[in-house]
Amino acid sequence: MFKDKILLITGGTGSFGNKVLQMFLNSDLKEIRILSRDEKKQDDMRKRYNNPKIKFYIGDVRDITTLDNAIEGTDYVFHAAALKQVPSCEFFPIEAAKTNVFGSYNVLECAAKHGVKKIVCLSTDKAAYPINAMGMSKALMEKIIIAKARMLGNDAKTTICLTRYGNVMGSRGSVIPLFYKLIKEGKPLTVTDPEMTRYMMTLEDAVKLVMYAFEHGNQGDLFVQKAPGATIDTLAKAVKKYKNSDAEIKIIGTRHGEKDHEVLVTREEMTKAEDLGNYFRIPMDNRDLNYDKFYAEGDGTVRKVEAYTSNNTRQLDVDGMIELLKKMGEIEE
Repeated sequence: MFKDKILLITGGTGSFGNKVLQMFLNSDLKEIRILSRDEKKQDDMRKRYNNPKIKFYIGDVRDITTLDNAIEGTDYVFHAAALKQVPSCEFFPIEAAKTNVFGSYNVLECAAKHGVKKIVCLSTDKAAYPINAMGMSKALMEKIIIAKARMLGNDAKTTICLTRYGNVMGSRGSVIPLFYKLIKEGKPLTVTDPEMTRYMMTLEDAVKLVMYAFEHGNQGDLFVQKAPGATIDTLAKAVKKYKNSDAEIKIIGTRHGEKDHEVLVTREEMTKAEDLGNYFRIPMDNRDLNYDKFYAEGDGTVRKVEAYTSNNTRQLDVDGMIELLKKMGEIEE
């Protein structure tokens, strides 16, 4: 399906974009386009990969004209551009909205306009029952994606689907690189709440989820990969044992905008989720503009299920966490 095709990755200079490049450079793709606003990271990637198949586009998803240039002629789009840091989005929520909401809308509009065959958009567990600005902007992004997919319909030339995943181990801004850095500097490991849980996924898992959605996704589908969870205390102890460190663990308290446990699939979504083994597929809400069919009449069923959370998924112990750290591999500076 990739032979002689062109793939665009928005926000492609991030951890996800680099992993995709490593996996796809030897594929049959004719061209891989990287769109981002960071010329330094683009220059680093240009020197690292030194491959004429990669084309770099300076631009921002907030600016639809730069998207027009990058998307024209592409067959597939992986939309990864986002503001992801919880603290920065808390202080500058309008910036989160500009990129995550309006920027995503621009990507969808351009993709449909230029006849892109398939677009996979990347979301986060923080979009499920959001409590912080980053999660709220991503939740609204998801609603825009589903609305656009519904409007296009199943017979459209462009198919839009969506992935949602949890903490990606080792990605920029995640806690594991911070722990490694603190150990290297001989400082205590700062833990917010030892009983807080998070999903644990490798970057390779995240790319596999996007590829699964790409291969199997129908219009408006949301895909979630099942992932193990661990407490922050378990993670800190595993990092200490893995790095053979006697660093102190220092509890600093929960930060603004943090949940005790993350949610990958809400209770409401679980009522219609399809269990595919390693993945959940949540089909889009296909209701039309005749609201009464749902709001006045309903569908006559009441379902009682639990949300899929980092607290009720399979929990890792210290040794299990170490195995994932080994699988993740070393983190680049």
